[in-house]
Amino acid sequence: MNQHWPKWLRRGPLEMAACVVIALGIFMMLQPFALVLYTWSFVTTLAGVAMFTIVSKFPK
Repeated sequence: MNQHWPKWLRRGPLEMAACVVIALGIFMMLQPFALVLYTWSFVTTLAGVAMFTIVSKFPK
């Protein structure tokens, strides 16, 4: 069954992408320059956490 999953849809690359989205959301929350980035920071972080939770169930 693992052979049918495309290489880009495996756990490793998508977990890394989710971690990048989480880090981006935290950066957006802590930066003092743009209010619009701060406004969307929680949604970005939450999307990264949800993505990480879903992707962690994928095969290696």
